[in-house]
Amino acid sequence: MAEETNPANPDETKTQGEAGEKQPATKEASPKEAAPKRPVAKKTAKPNKEQPAPAAGAPENLSLSTEEVDKPKIVKAKGSKNVHSGVAHVLATFNNTIVTITDQKGNVIGWSSAGKVGFKGSRKSTAYAAQMVAQDASRQAMGHGLKEVEVLVKGPGAGRESAVRALQAIGLDLTVIRDVTPVPHNGCRPPKQRRV
Repeated sequence: MAEETNPANPDETKTQGEAGEKQPATKEASPKEAAPKRPVAKKTAKPNKEQPAPAAGAPENLSLSTEEVDKPKIVKAKGSKNVHSGVAHVLATFNNTIVTITDQKGNVIGWSSAGKVGFKGSRKSTAYAAQMVAQDASRQAMGHGLKEVEVLVKGPGAGRESAVRALQAIGLDLTVIRDVTPVPHNGCRPPKQRRV
């Protein structure tokens, strides 16, 4: 109380008195705080390290992510990543329809069959099953960047035309449609007549 009346400005004395009281407290607390400050400093250091890491890591991840993603995909696809043109092999038999899409060298990009899509029994040989098979295989191949396709059709099954139409409907450009059904030239004895 006496300190407040001595100076002309009582506020200054209060602040000085408070500062005087605080200084010993900080002096006493400084050795105590030194120990807590070190963990606090470590805690702040960890977020500081984490904060620059995402900031610096985001561009690195963006730049490196494409390279890192490409390498595993190349390994999985056996070197057929980023294939723009390929070959679609459609095998349409009386019992099943199998569509295999390859690059120009013959490395498989995507494939599907009626059994893989989920059809069983006699429904595997239908035209609708062939349509679903072609869509499934072309989606796999388009994931590798496929845009245009040469179609090779083999076999006498019901899924010949529907598979080709499905490939065209999903957005692939068909350059050539060729029938590569093997035809014997009086070589082997033919199988016995099919009974329906």
